[in-house]
Amino acid sequence: MKFRQAALSLAMFAAMSTSPAFAQNKPLVHFIATGGTIAMKIDPVKNAPVPAISGDDLLATVPDIGKYATIQVNNLSNVPSDYMDPTRWVGLTRAVQASLDKPEVAGVIVSHGTDTLEETAFWLDLTVKSSKPVILIGAQRNASSSDFDGPRNLLNAARIAVDGLSRDKGVLLAMNNQINSARYVTKTHTGNVETFNSGQFGVIGEVYPDRVIFAYAPLRRQHIEIGAAGTMPQVDIVPMYGGADGAALRSAVDRGAKGVVVQALGMGNMNESMFEGVKYALSKQVPVVIATRVHNGRVMANYGFAGGGKTTSDAGAVMADDLSPAKARIMLMLLLQSGVSGKPALQAAFDR
Repeated sequence: MKFRQAALSLAMFAAMSTSPAFAQNKPLVHFIATGGTIAMKIDPVKNAPVPAISGDDLLATVPDIGKYATIQVNNLSNVPSDYMDPTRWVGLTRAVQASLDKPEVAGVIVSHGTDTLEETAFWLDLTVKSSKPVILIGAQRNASSSDFDGPRNLLNAARIAVDGLSRDKGVLLAMNNQINSARYVTKTHTGNVETFNSGQFGVIGEVYPDRVIFAYAPLRRQHIEIGAAGTMPQVDIVPMYGGADGAALRSAVDRGAKGVVVQALGMGNMNESMFEGVKYALSKQVPVVIATRVHNGRVMANYGFAGGGKTTSDAGAVMADDLSPAKARIMLMLLLQSGVSGKPALQAAFDR
């Protein structure tokens, strides 16, 4: 069975009645495990964390979860999140949507590595259609650590999943007792457990011992259908930096990229060489989206020097608003595969 409960034999029925995975009269939550640090232990030979535990193993570390929900596990994959790509994202969307489409399922939890967790959260927020909550979790410490943070995050995710206030808030990321929304959340520290935050917009809620509290609901959300084929166009990210010559941008176009995101400076600015690269891409009918490496604020058609935001916009580039380069790439990729093209339509989607 794709979805399987923690016990594997009917002979264990008595144990199942008290197991957290089989909590009676509790809402049903599907738990989709994909891997990451939350699924790793220290390998004694390599002396380094490697994929080692399943979703069932993680569930077994959280005996109190049965107070809140009945959990069913789907071990979809067990890979570092650095291996996530459009093909895996499409498969994950389909798995999450299939779970949410079941009337008896109250919500879905996805365990995932932290390196691309913010990208997967935004992808799912754009591609999953349901009022039910989807909660992503990860861990900064592996399962061999005495202070492994995976169990707490899983327990909190289950509590969020069955809380009525979690509906209609899109995809949420729950770590370190904090709740972030998909659009703005980003990883801000390589090692600390309080690594995910949403910049100037802040967390949208917190998990306390007595209840889950939400401060506000995300407003800037939209849905983009994945085509039947499930294939995504190649979209590259090209960084702007002092002395960039635009060669990487031209190369991306020549190698067949169907879209390019420029990680620009400030409000969306670049030097003349990169600007020439933008114009080259546009001349080849390859859409260019301008994002920024700055953590807060939005890009705008503001500066009028060659390479300023206004000049690139006037040339035909699309402004990414306040999306990070990685999330702007996801947006552009999904829009292109859905048939959206041309600056007016693309800009309208990024402004929404």
